[in-house]
Amino acid sequence: MSIEKQSFGKLPDGQETSLYTLKNTAGMEAKISDFGGILVALTAPDRDGNFADVVHGCDSLEIYLKGVPYFGAIIGRFGNRIARGSFELDGVTYSLPINNGVNALHGGLKGFDKKIWNATAIDGEEPALKLSYLAADMEEGYPGNLSIEVIYTLQPDNTLRIDYKATTDKATVLNVTNHSYFNLSGAADILDHEVILHADKFLPVDATVIPTGELRPVAGTPFDFTEKHKIGERINDTSYEQIVLGSGYDHCYVLTETSSDLRLAAEVFEPQTGRIMEVFTTEPGMQFYSANHLKGDIIGKGGVTYGRRSAFCVETQHFPDSPNQPHFPTTVLRPDEVYQSTTSYKFSAK
Repeated sequence: MSIEKQSFGKLPDGQETSLYTLKNTAGMEAKISDFGGILVALTAPDRDGNFADVVHGCDSLEIYLKGVPYFGAIIGRFGNRIARGSFELDGVTYSLPINNGVNALHGGLKGFDKKIWNATAIDGEEPALKLSYLAADMEEGYPGNLSIEVIYTLQPDNTLRIDYKATTDKATVLNVTNHSYFNLSGAADILDHEVILHADKFLPVDATVIPTGELRPVAGTPFDFTEKHKIGERINDTSYEQIVLGSGYDHCYVLTETSSDLRLAAEVFEPQTGRIMEVFTTEPGMQFYSANHLKGDIIGKGGVTYGRRSAFCVETQHFPDSPNQPHFPTTVLRPDEVYQSTTSYKFSAK
């Protein structure tokens, strides 16, 4: 039930950044920077009540500035990929920076993950950090002055809740998420983590990892996590083309329950420690990524290097390339509307 603030280093232009530590009554901690809204560290208890950090991150701002694959950051204005960095809205074609092969990824060259957010600490029984940012009209190619607020709240039951809210003065597209990389054991890889995804379909991709438009049933494929499976059980099944195209799992799942209420999307169990993570969201989809492209060249917290498949991501979101695929749920936000979204990560052990 407390919040501490400390320096997190300076940007090259001299701007100061801060790191906020939220603590609940159970002993859980979340460390969040106003740079990129990054969740730098998050502790969770094992079956013996021992807390350990369960997310990838770095000890200093300097390492983040050298370039990391979005560890723990707020992603926007548009999370995931937009085909060939182009979309049309109300008859106008907008061009975005190309930063992922032939596509635009995660909001551009300097997306929300590289901005300094205005931070307000909210102390109390549920310590929280409110982050706000104004994305200017045509920043990274996106129309509209977008005012966005993100609130991280650490709840007494060891839940980290993230609430997103945004408004715009011109029609725009918006798809915001958090890009935390989780490892519930601290082991070198996450292949023994057992996963249930409450999704009966997924989005197949083409060779550039853009959805083809098909909503494919997971039944009978290596993508079926409707019942518990280890991540590593079928991750190398190269007889299935989508595993090859994603170099493992790097696909958006279509959540089975379609209501916009907060609902259970994923459950992860780590057998060695007994840790459980449950993911709840109001979003229609979730990118499940098995960190196939980490190479062990990033120095993480405590000098640890993060190798291939050393973590997994469950990025709750609308579908990739939605602005170019009108049959997907819309990501258009208009001036008379308020964007609201919630995702929470609940930790326990057995």
